[in-house]
Parts: sequence; C-alpha cells; structure tokens
Amino acid sequence: MKKIIAALATSVMVMTSAVAQTLPAPTIAAKSWLLLDATSGQIIASQDPNARIEPASLTKVMTAYVTFTALRDKKITLNQMVNVSTKAWKVDSSSSKMFIDPATPVSINDLLYGLMVQSGNDAAVALAEAVAGDESAFVVLMNKEAQRMGLTSTHFANPHGLPSPENYSTAQDLSVLAKRVILDFPEFYKIDSVKTYTYNKITQPNRNRLLWLDPTVDGMKTGHTEAAGYCMIASAHRPNGSGERRLISVVLGTSSDQVRTQESQKLLNWGFQNFDTVKLYSKGQPIATPEIWKGSKSNVKIGFAQDVMVTVPKGVAGKMKPALERKDPLVAPLAENSRVGTLKMVVDGKPMLELPVVALETVEQASIFGRAWDSIRLWLK
Repeated sequence: MKKIIAALATSVMVMTSAVAQTLPAPTIAAKSWLLLDATSGQIIASQDPNARIEPASLTKVMTAYVTFTALRDKKITLNQMVNVSTKAWKVDSSSSKMFIDPATPVSINDLLYGLMVQSGNDAAVALAEAVAGDESAFVVLMNKEAQRMGLTSTHFANPHGLPSPENYSTAQDLSVLAKRVILDFPEFYKIDSVKTYTYNKITQPNRNRLLWLDPTVDGMKTGHTEAAGYCMIASAHRPNGSGERRLISVVLGTSSDQVRTQESQKLLNWGFQNFDTVKLYSKGQPIATPEIWKGSKSNVKIGFAQDVMVTVPKGVAGKMKPALERKDPLVAPLAENSRVGTLKMVVDGKPMLELPVVALETVEQASIFGRAWDSIRLWLK
C-alpha cells in the first residue's frame, strides 16, 4: 500500500512541472522558496527547493512534532510539570526565550506555547530534556523522524536551531515536515495561530505577522540567524468548491522580517488565485471492470488506492479527459492494490498527469479446469 501511495505522489509531481510551464511563477525575493498544495500534495511552484540552508528556528517545527508524538504515545502529558535545568535556562541569553526559571517548574503545555508562539530556545531545550532525558538523545529522535518522513536533505544538531554546521535542511523537506504536523497533529497545530502568549508575567507576540494580516493564515513558524537570513513557513486555508484547500509556503533567506512576510503573502495569494484543487476520483471508486483470466471471477474492479486530488491552473480542470492504459491480459491470482495500469489525464491532446491504477479487490485462481479453459482462450486470442 505504501508503495502505491508513494507512486501516486510521484505521478502528481510529474504533472507539477508541466503545470508550472503553463503559468509563470511570481518573483520571490528569497534564496529559495516553495509553494505546496497540502490538499493534493503537489508542489505548485518553487525556486531552488533542494538548496541546503540553515533552518534557524524553523528547526522548532521538528521539535514540536517529536513532542507531539510523545504526547500521543502518552510518554508525557500536557499537565506534567518539568524542572528547568540550568542548561535550558542559560541557552544563548541573546536569543529568543520564554523566560523559564530553574526555581519554578513549568508545564509541558506552557512549554509548547513558549516554543511555538514565543519561539523560546529555552523552551526547546526544556522539552527535549522532558521527552528524551537530555538534549542529545532528543536530537536522535528528531533525526529518526526526519528519516521516517523521507527528509533526505535534512539533519538536526539541536532542538532550537541555533547555528551549527550539522543543522541543515531544504525548502522541499521543510514543506513535507510542515504538512506532517498539520495532518498528524491538528489538535496541537492550532497553537500556531495564537497571536500572543504570557509566561512569567512577560507577554510576547507570535513572530508570524501574517496572523494579523491574513485571517486565513493559521501557522506555522519563523526563523532568523545571520547566516540563514529571515525565513518563514506559512500555511493558509481558504474555500475550495464545497470544501477547503490548504497551501503551505516556505520562504528562505530573505533580507528582513517585512520581506519574508510580504513574500510569503504574495506566494500564498498567487497559489489561491491562479490554481484550483479538484477531486478526480474517490478511494475505492471503480473506474473500469476489465476481464480477468484464469480467475475465480470473470471481471475485476480497478481504481485508486486513495482519493485522487490534483491542483491545476484555473480553467484547466474542465478540459481534462481520462485515457486508461491497462496491463492486459490480467491473469489471476491478482492481489488487491496490485498495479494494473495507468490513467492519463489529457488536456488538448497532451498528457498532464499519470496516475497508477490498482486492483480494488483480490481475485483468486480458478479451478484447474477453469485455468485450462482460459489458457486455450488466451492462446486462440
């Protein structure tokens, strides 16, 4: 199943490049950037998406993900009180902090707000110690998650993102990480939309200025170091037909807080205004019932292993026409989710998308007599 889903994601990516050629991307003042449609999984447009960058505080998105996983697995609880270590308290006094104090235990819940809203480096260390015992053990968990997600160009050296040659990522990988947080932990992702948070009688604003400028933006994270420049992952959801559509922008290496904000807004607006996301087929929906040979039944239902959502320029969806190519003859035994062909979506005679078609049911072999009869029929055919 995982291979089929991965194949579907890959096929969607094939179409993305064709789509990008039909509509010029905006000019974004950043070293690298990417716009992902989280609803379809397609990259709509990008510039140097695989360029290695220093992620700065964008690192905290993975810190949050690992902490959310520990909460889900009941290794920690939101109300659990944490004793603040000297290491967490002293972490780089010139950087972002939530101002925890060794004299005052702090809850996991407060630390999460300190991490995600206030971007506290001290909160990141305190969470790492609470989840894994110490910072280095937590970093191992971060890199295991990165590997599991397929973030092949990412490595973490610490939970906060302070400069280190061993802390690096790409716009491509960061977009995948952002999507995983939103899909896997929606109940915790909502913390990202909080505009201000007060701890230790100190109120600090969320550094994501789009929360004030665009009501459809509900996260995700900003970052800045001298080497990284000003960076931002932003996510917004807006109406799309009868449902909603979510875009994730990753803008890396801009010259200022103002520029990263305006370029992220520009990218999100461009994606929403110029593209539609449409559902072509539902998971398990038969698109054909071709003949199968030597099987316990004469026909097999074929379709897709998951809902097929695609993102296309506005006006293109109504022009797409399906063209099914099967791996005939289909011969039993045939396992459910086995690939049996390809569906091409064609616009004006040109293929824009290829989708792997699979068997929606298992077909066992027929009896020896049924197999013999079909062998004769196949030979005659």
